Amino acid sequence: MTPRMLIFDWDGTLCDSLSRIARCLQLAAGDCDLDIPSEHAARQIVGLGLVEAIETLFPGIDGAAVATMRDRYATHFRREDRNPSPFFPGVKATLDNFREQGFLLAVATGKSRAGLDRVLSALALTDYFDGTRCADETASKPHPLMLQSLLQAHSLSADQAVMVGDTTFDMEMARRSSMPRVAVDYGAHSANVLAAYDPIACVSDFTDISRVLTADRALE
Repeated sequence: MTPRMLIFDWDGTLCDSLSRIARCLQLAAGDCDLDIPSEHAARQIVGLGLVEAIETLFPGIDGAAVATMRDRYATHFRREDRNPSPFFPGVKATLDNFREQGFLLAVATGKSRAGLDRVLSALALTDYFDGTRCADETASKPHPLMLQSLLQAHSLSADQAVMVGDTTFDMEMARRSSMPRVAVDYGAHSANVLAAYDPIACVSDFTDISRVLTADRALE
């Protein structure tokens, strides 16, 4: 079935923000006298909700320390994000092309609602997407609630949508929803790791998603 909705992760898929996120996690860890994670380790948890990301980075951390770490991260990130991280090459033109073709476009992200709204406003994209869901208003990836909520809002079945993301969290969320998925390997997780989740394709350039969808239609 030809998809009607394309659902995108934000950080590491549309937006080149992983280094900024990792740096803010490192700064926050230093503020909290926690072991400072490597950039690689910090990038690996991007996509989870912030609380889940902190708990994954710092096993055994207690609730009060999570809250402090979350607040320090938010402070650093809001300061750094006054100038939003750019889209990866070809993203905006490809999204515009998808819109012209009649696809519904949506975002499913580990960002908070306040964080996503802030960046959409800064990029003048507040009304651009047909739906957006965030971790703090649904559930952290890989729980499928974000996708289920978007499908329900548009009266779609899982096979009428495609999830596009750069992490195993995105791929597992889609798999739990029985939704087709496309992986991108230029973000947080590598192609060989993403391949274990049976994506339709794994691309190294966002613009190649158009080719993947065209090829998929040809097989129907």
